[in-house]
Amino acid sequence: MAVELFNDGNHIVHAFYDLVDDTASGAVQCNQFLVVNHGHGALIDPGGNMTYTGLLMDMQKHFSSKDLDYILASHPDPDIIASVNKWFIASHCKVMISSLWTRFVPHFTTGKDISDRILGIPDQGAVIRLGQCNILALPAHFMHAEGNFQFYDPISKILFSGDLGTSLVTHEQAAQPVTDFASHVKYMEPFHRRYIVSRKVCRFWANMVRQLDIEQIVPQHGARFVGKQAISDFIDWVEGIECGIDLMTQSSYQIPR
Repeated sequence: MAVELFNDGNHIVHAFYDLVDDTASGAVQCNQFLVVNHGHGALIDPGGNMTYTGLLMDMQKHFSSKDLDYILASHPDPDIIASVNKWFIASHCKVMISSLWTRFVPHFTTGKDISDRILGIPDQGAVIRLGQCNILALPAHFMHAEGNFQFYDPISKILFSGDLGTSLVTHEQAAQPVTDFASHVKYMEPFHRRYIVSRKVCRFWANMVRQLDIEQIVPQHGARFVGKQAISDFIDWVEGIECGIDLMTQSSYQIPR
């Protein structure tokens, strides 16, 4: 079931938290997002085959798949865009993804030439026109993919942060915003220490996003951060975390015995 994150009558943002039965399937919980502006729509990180049918049926209640303009992909993992071939069939949409990954996307399709429907985002990011709105593709490289983007919606003031902010929780917990940041950290920390490359990129990211007016930070896994205090706490936490190569030592690289 869709959770409405924003609606002013012309601009609507819905999140889908429960399309993966994480308890029965053993798959990681993941979120999908629909942004609609004046009759134009974009899906952000629509997911794989597990989410496709549920997402297609649920979004039709609010927006026709035939009118879908874009799939915006933060990175090329299966839980992000493995269903892309089905969306190509169901709509006229184009996929926007890091230019590093455009030649990998066809591996999720039937092998036909669909190069005209895959648009590469340059490393420095891009402004994406959706209806009467400009969505910003923000560089988030190595958080956790080499070519990685987050998407900022200036009307709803939502930052779709991809895997940054991931918390490993159930889909019931994911549908609720974080209310106690300190107690929420334990659900985020193991993931970030392994999947985010280094504190260096975390500091660069923090410097960038502090320039934005953000009211919600919504990751692709787990719960969202709502309100200025929660967002400030999260950015400060990301800026300070040691992760990835910061934690590696020679003991991490030994011949198995």
